[in-house]
Amino acid sequence: MSAESEAALAGVRVIELAHFVAVPAAGALLADLGADVIKVEQPDGEIYRRGNPRLAGYECDFPESPPFHLDNRGKRSIGLDLTRPEAREALQRMMEGAEIFITNMLPARREKFGLDHTSLLERNPSLVMGAITGYGYGGEAADEPAFDYSACWARSGMMDATRDEGVPPSMLRPGVGDHAAAVNLVTGLLAAMRLRDRTGRGRYVDVSLLQTGLNLLGVDIANTLVVREPLKRHDRKRNANALWNSYPVAGDRWIMLVMIDPNRYWDKFCGAIERPDLRDDERYADGWVRSANSEALIAELEGTFAARSLEEWKPRLDAAGIIWAPVMRVDEAIEDSRARGCFREIQHPTAGPFETLSPPFRIEGEEIGARRGAPELHADARDILGEAGLSDDEIEKLV
Repeated sequence: MSAESEAALAGVRVIELAHFVAVPAAGALLADLGADVIKVEQPDGEIYRRGNPRLAGYECDFPESPPFHLDNRGKRSIGLDLTRPEAREALQRMMEGAEIFITNMLPARREKFGLDHTSLLERNPSLVMGAITGYGYGGEAADEPAFDYSACWARSGMMDATRDEGVPPSMLRPGVGDHAAAVNLVTGLLAAMRLRDRTGRGRYVDVSLLQTGLNLLGVDIANTLVVREPLKRHDRKRNANALWNSYPVAGDRWIMLVMIDPNRYWDKFCGAIERPDLRDDERYADGWVRSANSEALIAELEGTFAARSLEEWKPRLDAAGIIWAPVMRVDEAIEDSRARGCFREIQHPTAGPFETLSPPFRIEGEEIGARRGAPELHADARDILGEAGLSDDEIEKLV
Protein backbone atom coordinates (compact mmCIF):
# COMPACT_ATOMS: atom_id res chain seq x y z
CA MET A 1 0.00 0.00 0.00
CA SER A 2 1.39 3.43 -0.95
CA ALA A 3 2.15 6.15 1.57
CA GLU A 4 -0.50 8.33 -0.11
CA SER A 5 -3.23 5.72 0.37
CA GLU A 6 -2.30 5.38 4.05
CA ALA A 7 -2.30 9.15 4.73
CA ALA A 8 -4.63 10.54 7.38
CA LEU A 9 -7.03 12.13 4.86
CA ALA A 10 -6.55 9.67 2.00
CA GLY A 11 -9.77 9.37 0.02
CA VAL A 12 -11.11 12.75 1.18
CA ARG A 13 -11.89 15.06 -1.73
CA VAL A 14 -11.77 18.82 -1.14
CA ILE A 15 -13.08 21.49 -3.51
CA GLU A 16 -11.30 24.81 -3.00
CA LEU A 17 -12.78 27.97 -4.54
CA ALA A 18 -10.45 30.67 -3.24
CA HIS A 19 -7.60 33.00 -4.07
CA PHE A 20 -4.66 34.66 -2.33
CA VAL A 21 -3.53 33.17 0.98
CA ALA A 22 -5.76 32.11 3.87
CA VAL A 23 -8.09 29.50 2.38
CA PRO A 24 -5.51 28.16 -0.12
CA ALA A 25 -3.10 27.73 2.81
CA ALA A 26 -5.76 25.64 4.58
CA GLY A 27 -6.18 23.59 1.39
CA ALA A 28 -2.42 23.01 1.30
CA LEU A 29 -2.47 21.64 4.85
CA LEU A 30 -5.30 19.29 3.88
CA ALA A 31 -3.23 18.16 0.87
CA ASP A 32 -0.27 17.61 3.22
CA LEU A 33 -2.49 15.19 5.14
CA GLY A 34 -3.35 13.26 1.98
CA ALA A 35 -6.59 14.86 0.81
CA ASP A 36 -7.31 15.22 -2.91
CA VAL A 37 -7.62 19.01 -3.12
CA ILE A 38 -9.09 20.43 -6.32
CA LYS A 39 -8.30 24.10 -6.78
CA VAL A 40 -10.94 26.00 -8.80
CA GLU A 41 -9.56 29.18 -10.34
CA GLN A 42 -10.86 31.79 -12.71
CA PRO A 43 -10.07 30.87 -16.33
CA ASP A 44 -6.94 33.04 -16.55
CA GLY A 45 -5.69 31.93 -13.13
CA GLU A 46 -5.48 33.90 -9.92
CA ILE A 47 -3.17 36.89 -9.77
CA TYR A 48 -1.17 35.38 -6.89
CA ARG A 49 0.37 32.96 -9.40
CA ARG A 50 2.07 35.76 -11.29
CA GLY A 51 4.01 37.47 -8.49
CA ASN A 52 7.42 36.07 -9.48
CA PRO A 53 10.53 37.16 -7.54
CA ARG A 54 11.79 39.55 -10.23
CA LEU A 55 8.62 41.61 -9.90
CA ALA A 56 9.54 42.05 -6.23
CA GLY A 57 13.06 43.23 -7.07
CA TYR A 58 14.98 39.96 -6.62
CA GLU A 59 17.56 38.59 -9.08
CA CYS A 60 15.82 35.25 -9.48
CA ASP A 61 14.31 33.54 -12.52
CA PHE A 62 11.77 31.36 -10.71
CA PRO A 63 8.79 31.51 -13.11
CA GLU A 64 5.96 31.96 -10.61
CA SER A 65 5.33 33.13 -7.06
CA PRO A 66 7.11 30.92 -4.47
CA PRO A 67 4.43 31.79 -1.86
CA PHE A 68 1.76 30.67 -4.34
CA HIS A 69 3.45 27.27 -4.48
CA LEU A 70 3.69 27.15 -0.69
CA ASP A 71 -0.06 27.70 -0.36
CA ASN A 72 -1.12 25.52 -3.29
CA ARG A 73 1.29 22.59 -3.09
CA GLY A 74 -0.02 19.14 -3.87
CA LYS A 75 -3.34 20.22 -5.40
CA ARG A 76 -5.03 19.65 -8.75
CA SER A 77 -6.21 22.56 -10.91
CA ILE A 78 -9.22 23.50 -12.98
CA GLY A 79 -10.32 26.89 -14.27
CA LEU A 80 -14.06 27.66 -14.38
CA ASP A 81 -15.91 30.81 -15.40
CA LEU A 82 -18.73 30.80 -12.85
CA THR A 83 -20.64 33.47 -14.76
CA ARG A 84 -21.53 30.64 -17.20
CA PRO A 85 -24.45 28.41 -16.09
CA GLU A 86 -22.73 25.26 -17.37
CA ALA A 87 -19.64 26.05 -15.28
CA ARG A 88 -21.75 26.49 -12.14
CA GLU A 89 -23.50 23.20 -12.85
CA ALA A 90 -20.15 21.49 -13.36
CA LEU A 91 -18.96 22.79 -10.00
CA GLN A 92 -22.13 21.50 -8.32
CA ARG A 93 -21.54 18.07 -9.85
CA MET A 94 -17.94 18.14 -8.68
CA MET A 95 -19.25 18.96 -5.22
CA GLU A 96 -21.38 15.79 -5.15
CA GLY A 97 -18.22 13.69 -4.95
CA ALA A 98 -16.55 15.91 -2.33
CA GLU A 99 -16.50 15.74 1.43
CA ILE A 100 -15.23 19.29 2.00
CA PHE A 101 -15.78 22.62 0.25
CA ILE A 102 -13.68 25.64 1.26
CA THR A 103 -13.90 29.20 -0.01
CA ASN A 104 -13.13 32.84 0.74
CA MET A 105 -15.98 34.07 -1.41
CA LEU A 106 -18.04 36.68 0.43
CA PRO A 107 -21.51 35.52 1.59
CA ALA A 108 -23.50 37.63 -0.90
CA ARG A 109 -21.53 36.19 -3.82
CA ARG A 110 -21.94 32.68 -2.47
CA GLU A 111 -25.70 33.15 -2.49
CA LYS A 112 -25.57 34.63 -6.01
CA PHE A 113 -23.88 31.47 -7.33
CA GLY A 114 -25.81 28.99 -5.15
CA LEU A 115 -22.72 28.26 -3.07
CA ASP A 116 -24.01 29.34 0.34
CA HIS A 117 -23.91 26.60 2.94
CA THR A 118 -27.69 26.31 3.21
CA SER A 119 -28.07 25.59 -0.51
CA LEU A 120 -25.08 23.25 -0.63
CA LEU A 121 -26.19 21.22 2.38
CA GLU A 122 -29.64 20.80 0.85
CA ARG A 123 -28.01 19.28 -2.20
CA ASN A 124 -25.31 17.32 -0.34
CA PRO A 125 -26.37 16.88 3.32
CA SER A 126 -23.07 15.30 4.39
CA LEU A 127 -20.86 18.08 2.97
CA VAL A 128 -18.54 19.92 5.35
CA MET A 129 -18.09 23.53 4.24
CA GLY A 130 -15.58 26.06 5.55
CA ALA A 131 -14.98 29.73 4.82
CA ILE A 132 -12.56 32.45 5.85
CA THR A 133 -13.65 36.06 5.53
CA GLY A 134 -12.64 39.30 7.18
CA TYR A 135 -15.40 39.49 9.75
CA GLY A 136 -17.35 36.23 9.65
CA TYR A 137 -20.78 35.17 8.49
CA GLY A 138 -23.65 37.42 9.58
CA GLY A 139 -23.58 40.97 10.86
CA GLU A 140 -23.11 44.30 9.13
CA ALA A 141 -19.52 43.59 8.02
CA ALA A 142 -20.15 40.08 6.60
CA ASP A 143 -19.67 41.23 3.00
CA GLU A 144 -16.93 43.73 3.69
CA PRO A 145 -13.78 42.78 1.75
CA ALA A 146 -10.65 42.40 3.85
CA PHE A 147 -7.06 41.20 3.98
CA ASP A 148 -5.22 40.13 7.10
CA TYR A 149 -3.58 43.58 7.15
CA SER A 150 -6.97 45.21 7.77
CA ALA A 151 -9.05 42.69 9.72
CA CYS A 152 -6.45 40.63 11.62
CA TRP A 153 -3.74 43.25 12.12
CA ALA A 154 -5.29 46.72 12.28
CA ARG A 155 -8.85 46.11 13.57
CA SER A 156 -7.91 43.47 16.14
CA GLY A 157 -5.73 45.95 18.07
CA MET A 158 -2.55 44.02 17.28
CA MET A 159 -1.06 46.70 15.04
CA ASP A 160 -1.32 49.22 17.86
CA ALA A 161 -0.33 46.84 20.65
CA THR A 162 2.86 45.48 19.08
CA ARG A 163 4.68 48.79 18.82
CA ASP A 164 6.84 50.31 21.52
CA GLU A 165 5.72 53.54 23.15
CA GLY A 166 6.36 56.50 20.86
CA VAL A 167 6.97 54.38 17.76
CA PRO A 168 4.60 54.52 14.73
CA PRO A 169 2.65 51.35 13.87
CA SER A 170 4.46 49.04 11.46
CA MET A 171 3.20 46.87 8.62
CA LEU A 172 2.41 43.20 9.06
CA ARG A 173 4.55 40.85 7.02
CA PRO A 174 2.68 39.17 4.13
CA GLY A 175 0.37 36.30 5.00
CA VAL A 176 1.01 36.15 8.75
CA GLY A 177 -2.62 36.45 9.80
CA ASP A 178 -3.73 34.38 6.81
CA HIS A 179 -1.61 31.40 7.79
CA ALA A 180 -2.92 31.55 11.36
CA ALA A 181 -6.49 31.66 10.03
CA ALA A 182 -5.70 28.66 7.79
CA VAL A 183 -4.79 26.56 10.84
CA ASN A 184 -8.03 27.66 12.52
CA LEU A 185 -10.02 26.58 9.47
CA VAL A 186 -8.36 23.16 9.26
CA THR A 187 -9.01 22.61 12.99
CA GLY A 188 -12.69 23.45 12.54
CA LEU A 189 -13.01 21.28 9.43
CA LEU A 190 -11.52 18.23 11.13
CA ALA A 191 -13.86 18.69 14.09
CA ALA A 192 -16.85 19.12 11.73
CA MET A 193 -15.88 15.91 9.90
CA ARG A 194 -15.83 14.10 13.23
CA LEU A 195 -19.33 15.40 13.97
CA ARG A 196 -20.50 14.46 10.46
CA ASP A 197 -19.15 10.94 10.91
CA ARG A 198 -21.20 10.61 14.12
CA THR A 199 -24.43 12.20 12.90
CA GLY A 200 -24.33 11.94 9.10
CA ARG A 201 -25.00 15.67 8.84
CA GLY A 202 -22.56 18.12 7.30
CA ARG A 203 -21.61 21.37 9.02
CA TYR A 204 -20.52 24.89 8.15
CA VAL A 205 -17.23 26.13 9.66
CA ASP A 206 -16.84 29.90 9.83
CA VAL A 207 -13.44 31.54 10.44
CA SER A 208 -12.77 35.27 10.42
CA LEU A 209 -9.50 37.12 10.13
CA LEU A 210 -10.69 39.44 12.91
CA GLN A 211 -11.32 36.60 15.36
CA THR A 212 -7.98 35.10 14.39
CA GLY A 213 -6.27 38.38 15.29
CA LEU A 214 -8.13 38.59 18.61
CA ASN A 215 -7.09 35.03 19.41
CA LEU A 216 -3.44 35.73 18.55
CA LEU A 217 -3.62 38.72 20.88
CA GLY A 218 -5.46 36.58 23.42
CA VAL A 219 -3.39 37.39 26.53
CA ASP A 220 -3.88 41.14 26.08
CA ILE A 221 -7.52 40.72 25.07
CA ALA A 222 -8.28 38.58 28.14
CA ASN A 223 -6.58 41.10 30.42
CA THR A 224 -8.30 44.12 28.87
CA LEU A 225 -11.73 42.46 29.08
CA VAL A 226 -11.27 42.28 32.85
CA VAL A 227 -9.37 45.46 33.74
CA ARG A 228 -11.36 47.65 31.31
CA GLU A 229 -8.42 50.00 30.83
CA PRO A 230 -6.33 50.86 27.75
CA LEU A 231 -3.46 48.51 27.06
CA LYS A 232 -0.07 49.45 28.50
CA ARG A 233 2.39 49.27 25.62
CA HIS A 234 5.88 47.88 25.88
CA ASP A 235 8.61 50.49 26.44
CA ARG A 236 12.01 48.89 26.20
CA LYS A 237 13.74 51.81 27.93
CA ARG A 238 11.46 51.50 30.97
CA ASN A 239 10.39 47.88 30.99
CA ALA A 240 9.78 46.68 34.55
CA ASN A 241 11.72 43.46 33.92
CA ALA A 242 15.09 44.33 32.40
CA LEU A 243 15.76 40.63 31.74
CA TRP A 244 12.70 40.37 29.47
CA ASN A 245 13.77 42.92 26.92
CA SER A 246 15.67 43.54 23.68
CA TYR A 247 19.17 45.05 23.51
CA PRO A 248 21.42 46.24 20.66
CA VAL A 249 24.85 44.66 20.40
CA ALA A 250 27.93 45.68 18.41
CA GLY A 251 27.61 45.36 14.65
CA ASP A 252 24.08 46.77 14.42
CA ARG A 253 22.51 43.55 15.69
CA TRP A 254 20.05 42.81 18.50
CA ILE A 255 19.40 40.13 21.08
CA MET A 256 16.22 39.25 22.95
CA LEU A 257 16.33 38.22 26.62
CA VAL A 258 13.32 36.19 27.78
CA MET A 259 13.71 35.57 31.50
CA ILE A 260 10.13 36.03 32.63
CA ASP A 261 11.10 34.90 36.15
CA PRO A 262 14.30 36.99 36.50
CA ASN A 263 15.13 35.98 40.08
CA ARG A 264 16.01 32.44 38.96
CA TYR A 265 18.59 33.74 36.50
CA TRP A 266 19.94 36.93 38.05
CA ASP A 267 23.17 35.54 39.54
CA LYS A 268 24.25 33.52 36.52
CA PHE A 269 23.14 36.28 34.16
CA CYS A 270 25.44 38.74 35.92
CA GLY A 271 28.22 36.18 35.65
CA ALA A 272 27.60 35.63 31.94
CA ILE A 273 27.86 39.34 31.13
CA GLU A 274 30.82 39.74 33.51
CA ARG A 275 29.06 42.30 35.68
CA PRO A 276 29.32 41.04 39.29
CA ASP A 277 29.00 44.67 40.35
CA LEU A 278 25.34 44.62 39.26
CA ARG A 279 24.68 41.53 41.37
CA ASP A 280 26.16 43.29 44.40
CA ASP A 281 24.45 46.64 43.77
CA GLU A 282 21.75 47.30 46.38
CA ARG A 283 19.55 48.89 43.68
CA TYR A 284 19.20 45.44 42.11
CA ALA A 285 19.31 43.26 45.23
CA ASP A 286 15.98 41.49 44.54
CA GLY A 287 13.22 41.45 41.97
CA TRP A 288 11.11 44.21 43.50
CA VAL A 289 14.02 46.57 43.91
CA ARG A 290 15.27 45.79 40.39
CA SER A 291 11.83 46.57 39.02
CA ALA A 292 11.76 49.91 40.78
CA ASN A 293 15.16 50.73 39.31
CA SER A 294 14.66 49.07 35.92
CA GLU A 295 15.33 52.21 33.89
CA ALA A 296 18.83 52.52 35.35
CA LEU A 297 19.47 48.79 34.99
CA ILE A 298 18.39 48.81 31.33
CA ALA A 299 20.80 51.68 30.66
CA GLU A 300 23.62 49.68 32.30
CA LEU A 301 22.79 46.58 30.25
CA GLU A 302 22.63 48.57 27.01
CA GLY A 303 26.17 49.78 27.57
CA THR A 304 27.40 46.30 28.43
CA PHE A 305 25.77 44.54 25.48
CA ALA A 306 26.90 47.21 23.02
CA ALA A 307 30.54 46.41 23.83
CA ARG A 308 30.50 42.97 22.17
CA SER A 309 29.18 41.47 18.93
CA LEU A 310 26.50 38.82 18.57
CA GLU A 311 29.20 36.23 17.83
CA GLU A 312 30.96 37.13 21.08
CA TRP A 313 27.80 37.11 23.17
CA LYS A 314 26.42 33.81 21.93
CA PRO A 315 28.86 31.41 23.69
CA ARG A 316 28.72 33.43 26.91
CA LEU A 317 24.92 33.49 27.10
CA ASP A 318 24.55 29.86 25.98
CA ALA A 319 27.06 28.63 28.55
CA ALA A 320 25.14 30.34 31.33
CA GLY A 321 21.92 28.52 30.41
CA ILE A 322 19.83 31.66 30.29
CA ILE A 323 16.84 32.08 27.97
CA TRP A 324 17.66 34.36 25.07
CA ALA A 325 17.70 34.47 21.27
CA PRO A 326 19.49 36.44 18.58
CA VAL A 327 17.19 38.66 16.51
CA MET A 328 17.81 36.94 13.20
CA ARG A 329 17.24 38.00 9.62
CA VAL A 330 14.94 35.69 7.66
CA ASP A 331 17.81 34.21 5.64
CA GLU A 332 19.67 33.48 8.90
CA ALA A 333 16.57 31.91 10.46
CA ILE A 334 16.28 29.56 7.47
CA GLU A 335 19.83 28.29 7.86
CA ASP A 336 19.46 28.05 11.63
CA SER A 337 16.28 25.95 11.24
CA ARG A 338 17.41 23.70 8.41
CA ALA A 339 18.56 20.82 10.60
CA ARG A 340 15.20 20.81 12.39
CA GLY A 341 13.33 19.60 9.31
CA CYS A 342 11.46 22.85 8.75
CA PHE A 343 11.85 22.78 4.96
CA ARG A 344 11.36 20.28 2.18
CA GLU A 345 12.10 19.95 -1.50
CA ILE A 346 9.14 19.84 -3.87
CA GLN A 347 8.85 19.75 -7.62
CA HIS A 348 7.90 22.60 -9.96
CA PRO A 349 6.27 21.44 -13.24
CA THR A 350 8.86 23.24 -15.39
CA ALA A 351 11.54 24.75 -13.13
CA GLY A 352 12.43 21.52 -11.36
CA PRO A 353 12.99 20.99 -7.60
CA PHE A 354 12.90 23.87 -5.13
CA GLU A 355 12.61 24.30 -1.37
CA THR A 356 9.56 25.42 0.58
CA LEU A 357 8.23 25.12 4.13
CA SER A 358 7.28 21.80 5.69
CA PRO A 359 3.89 21.45 7.41
CA PRO A 360 3.85 23.22 10.80
CA PHE A 361 3.32 19.98 12.73
CA ARG A 362 4.50 16.38 12.75
CA ILE A 363 2.69 13.12 13.38
CA GLU A 364 4.74 10.32 14.91
CA GLY A 365 5.33 7.52 12.44
CA GLU A 366 3.65 9.37 9.57
CA GLU A 367 5.21 10.98 6.50
CA ILE A 368 3.17 14.11 5.87
CA GLY A 369 3.55 16.92 3.40
CA ALA A 370 2.95 17.27 -0.34
CA ARG A 371 5.90 16.57 -2.62
CA ARG A 372 4.56 18.51 -5.61
CA GLY A 373 4.36 22.24 -6.06
CA ALA A 374 1.23 24.02 -7.20
CA PRO A 375 -0.30 22.59 -10.38
CA GLU A 376 -0.22 24.39 -13.68
CA LEU A 377 -3.46 26.18 -14.45
CA HIS A 378 -6.10 23.80 -15.93
CA ALA A 379 -3.62 20.90 -15.64
CA ASP A 380 -6.24 18.47 -14.36
CA ALA A 381 -9.44 19.90 -15.85
CA ARG A 382 -10.38 16.95 -18.05
CA ASP A 383 -9.74 14.37 -15.34
CA ILE A 384 -11.66 16.35 -12.72
CA LEU A 385 -14.70 16.91 -14.94
CA GLY A 386 -14.67 13.28 -16.06
CA GLU A 387 -14.60 12.12 -12.44
CA ALA A 388 -17.65 14.34 -11.82
CA GLY A 389 -19.52 12.43 -14.51
CA LEU A 390 -19.56 15.04 -17.29
CA SER A 391 -19.73 13.76 -20.84
CA ASP A 392 -17.04 14.39 -23.42
CA ASP A 393 -19.19 17.05 -25.08
CA GLU A 394 -19.82 18.82 -21.76
CA ILE A 395 -16.12 18.73 -20.98
CA GLU A 396 -15.19 20.20 -24.37
CA LYS A 397 -17.56 23.15 -23.84
CA LEU A 398 -15.86 23.95 -20.54
CA VAL A 399 -12.25 23.19 -21.42
